[in-house]
Amino acid sequence: MPPPVDIVKVAIEWPGANAQLIEMDQKRPLTSIIREVCDGWSLSGSEQFALRYADGPQLYITEHSRSEIKNGTILRLAISPGRAARQLLERIQSHGIDARLEALKELAKLSADPTFATEFINMEGIGTLARLVESGTHFGEMLAFTLTAFLELMDHGIVSWDLISLSFIKQIAGYVNQPMVDVSILQRSLAILESMVLNSHSLYHRVAQEITVGQLIGHLSNQEIQTYAIALINALFLKAPEDRRQEVYANPLEQHLTEMASTLAQKHLRSIILNHVIRGNRPIKAEMAHQLYVLQVLTFNLLEERMMTKMDPNDQTQRDVIFELRRIAFDGENDPTGTEKRKALYAKDYKMLGFTNHVNPAMDFTHTPPGMLALDNMLYLAKVHQDTYIRIVLENSSREDKHECPFGRCAIDLTRILCEILQVGELPNEGCNDYHPMFFTHDRAWEEFFCICIQLLNKTWKEMRATSEDFNKVMQVVREQITRALAMKPSSLDQLKNKLRGLSYSEILRLRQSERMSQDDFQSPPIIELRERIQPEILELIKQQRFNRLCEGSCFRKVGNRRRQEKFWFCRLSLNHKMLHYGDLDESPQGEVPFELLSDKIPVSDIKSVLTGKDCPHMKEKSALKQNKEVLELAFSVLYDPDETLNFVAPNKYEYCIWTDGLCALLGREMSSDLTRSDLDTLISMEMKLRLLDLENITIPEAPPPVPKEPSSYNFTYNYS
Repeated sequence: MPPPVDIVKVAIEWPGANAQLIEMDQKRPLTSIIREVCDGWSLSGSEQFALRYADGPQLYITEHSRSEIKNGTILRLAISPGRAARQLLERIQSHGIDARLEALKELAKLSADPTFATEFINMEGIGTLARLVESGTHFGEMLAFTLTAFLELMDHGIVSWDLISLSFIKQIAGYVNQPMVDVSILQRSLAILESMVLNSHSLYHRVAQEITVGQLIGHLSNQEIQTYAIALINALFLKAPEDRRQEVYANPLEQHLTEMASTLAQKHLRSIILNHVIRGNRPIKAEMAHQLYVLQVLTFNLLEERMMTKMDPNDQTQRDVIFELRRIAFDGENDPTGTEKRKALYAKDYKMLGFTNHVNPAMDFTHTPPGMLALDNMLYLAKVHQDTYIRIVLENSSREDKHECPFGRCAIDLTRILCEILQVGELPNEGCNDYHPMFFTHDRAWEEFFCICIQLLNKTWKEMRATSEDFNKVMQVVREQITRALAMKPSSLDQLKNKLRGLSYSEILRLRQSERMSQDDFQSPPIIELRERIQPEILELIKQQRFNRLCEGSCFRKVGNRRRQEKFWFCRLSLNHKMLHYGDLDESPQGEVPFELLSDKIPVSDIKSVLTGKDCPHMKEKSALKQNKEVLELAFSVLYDPDETLNFVAPNKYEYCIWTDGLCALLGREMSSDLTRSDLDTLISMEMKLRLLDLENITIPEAPPPVPKEPSSYNFTYNYS
């Protein structure tokens, strides 16, 4: 007979005594259970004790969190959080240096516990820590533990960051500005400043006055702290007032971080990131990849104002830019005397330039997006790549076979497409790591990207022998060429050119045909019958592959208030497919995590269902994440007895499909992700082609797996019968 659901069997430890094995009744008050445990060891004053987990983060157990205790859990009897907070507060104010150091070390560890943190904060503990920092008398390990405890306590959101004093900010900023400071102190100082900026509008201005770009650039060459430095740059830029983001100053290295447009455009910052981060001798971890992605998004978002600005047809300064485009293309170095006769020919020139409105081309730039950004791109091409600009314009303006490529119209629509592909104007997505190294290789990466793509457009137009009626079709092909090339993650603009060179119009047609073949191939009744016969076998192979991946396990990020102090947890399926093991990690693992390190587990037999997207409890709770559609698309939860959930946010779409498919298969339900459909179509087509070619008796090397949407290993074993 199974034990009652309200009874859990646990072991409870106490230093110097044999562990007690008890059956904990979850309906009994914790105080009653603790009193019974204390009596077992003849300990008086049970109200001064509490239960904590013996493994992992060793959190205190409360009435609210006790439902998470599982059978076989090892607990530890400890002094209560209130008593622990009071003792530590006294010890960190003692005169003995060794005693104070040990107290701060223990405090740094306990501060991550929300129950302890509440007690310590209620005793004005944060104020005590702030005064210790402001005094400037703490150094080395003692200061590092103090800053760690302070950051952990503030991260619980119990106390407002607005209460932080200016002297505290100056002291923390001083650690960042000092040339010789311990790495651990620098990390925590940068993290504290980032939290101030992200959580308080008033503190943003104070921090921005204390920290300059040059001071942070000096830290980017240190691999131990470069992630924290870039995170602070991103936070300051993200919270900068709109009017300050666009300001440009003469000496950006001495500017304060409120002038972000100049900061992100300057060569020194970009080259440091490129050489010491992207091309450094250490692999880029997930958190750094995310910060680079955020920096990339924020940099491109500087274009939003121009993208959404309409041209004023009556503004002579703006019209002069169009005159300059005409002059460079048709008049060489010197503009004619400006006679009335020449002005009458301007309309013809504007038609040759490919504008839709020949009389007043300024009207072509009144649509947003792309607005004035398109004109900026065209002028950059004409000024910086003048030979290319003149060649494109003249070779099309001299054609009389209706196959001319309208440069102006194409440049405007191409700018719009590039803004859509790179999501200009959209906020960074939480959890996204999709940065492109090539955009860090040039001071004017956006403009150079446009120049490469406009040449691609001109080339594709000629390959398609397009006319003006084919305009939309050409733009669709060009969008596909650019999207496919970016998916290959070229490391430089030259590599992008090479990728695009290989994606000619004929290659796009071939790829489309190949992809259609995998979907629409073999439609005759006998072939359909063969396909239906093969499908169960292939589905079984896919299911086994999903199980294999779940047994290998995956690392998931805990989405919290602070990205720079990232926390991870790992989950994997037992080899007999009966248990789901999981546990917290200090950092992202390099490879497989042993079962022994995963302290928690869920019997697969207890799993009721798999929830996805907005149905997940953690997506309903995390209202701040609603603006990030990508997070919503990566979220899933395991609902298990008795009405509890294990919540996930997958690192990417591929892992999301693997885990949701695998969990559904464990429950005997249909695997319905896009990845499964793609794998099924690909593998069935491969199997059918081999059978139809009657290759049973020929030794064939094992077929390569289908290319996944995200890098991973496939473990399919093909059975060609």
